[in-house]
Amino acid sequence: MPPSGRISQTQLAKELGISQSLVSLVLNGRKQNINPETYDRIWQHAVKRGYHPKGMRLSSTPDHARQRTVGFILRAPMRLSTIGSYFGRVQHGLHTALQSEDISTVFLGSEDQLDPTQLVRFFPAGHTLQGVVLVAEVARPFLLELRKYERRLVAISARYPGLTHSVIGNEPQALTQLVAHLHGLGHRRIGWLGGNQGLARNDERFAAFNHAIKEAGMTHNPRYQIALPQADREEGAEAVYQMMVHGKRRDFPTAFICYNSLMAQGAARGFLRAGWSVPGDVSIAGADIPRAENTDAPTVTGAGSDPTNLGAAAARLVLASTGEVDEAFNDQLLPSQLVIGESTGPAS
Repeated sequence: MPPSGRISQTQLAKELGISQSLVSLVLNGRKQNINPETYDRIWQHAVKRGYHPKGMRLSSTPDHARQRTVGFILRAPMRLSTIGSYFGRVQHGLHTALQSEDISTVFLGSEDQLDPTQLVRFFPAGHTLQGVVLVAEVARPFLLELRKYERRLVAISARYPGLTHSVIGNEPQALTQLVAHLHGLGHRRIGWLGGNQGLARNDERFAAFNHAIKEAGMTHNPRYQIALPQADREEGAEAVYQMMVHGKRRDFPTAFICYNSLMAQGAARGFLRAGWSVPGDVSIAGADIPRAENTDAPTVTGAGSDPTNLGAAAARLVLASTGEVDEAFNDQLLPSQLVIGESTGPAS
């Protein structure tokens, strides 16, 4: 398909076998005294050929002639080129569910790359976007700015009561499953290695961790908790490095739960480099569902909602959204599942 603006009205007219003046009238919104079938045929061909000059009025395009798309935006500082496997699976679920409805996804950018000027460009009058999905937690000021241009919004793994629909995993259920699993293996001292410090998701998971610990009849020693800025493998290894200053204490945990499975993989490597065995000396688990294709040794135990299902649920919500001022917002809570890997074992 030729790039936008490379196809002229003269070329379109020649390809359609009609006059250039008729093409010009239609692409500028003229309907009076024009055969409806011819009107639709011109629009469909122009859109298919990528013709989109400055004067082309998208608001006049017949609905069925428009390419239907849903935009998605990533949380800062995430980038499409560096998106982790978890949110990659979220995106796959979103894209697949929309594709089944003949709707495509379009990446609008990360929140820190989208200023008001760029948002205006993405949301002109008559734009074809069917809504926007926010992948992970964005800053509230950015969300309020975005709502000026588009109100059909769905947030994944974040909640904004009264502002967007949302799809989130059942964090309390996931942490309860992990703590119960470790407790059943004989662990009574469990630490917390947190990531994405400052985001509500870390706070919610840590609160769920504390609640699950108490429900299991245990106590958590604040000495053995940490929260780092990011949540990747490197941060998991760094968390272990910082925690190892207490490694010789008699009350050192026999198990750690990490913010996510990526941090758990890094934490396992950190302990192995320090000469500890996993899970012989210490067990490691992650507070989300681990990658099915993960081949790291040891494979990580984790609990969380299937990210593909999160994306699919977001697709259904955004298509059902009306964007009206009086629209009721829906928060969907998806169930968690426990996946037992090689990183957890009986307490030593």
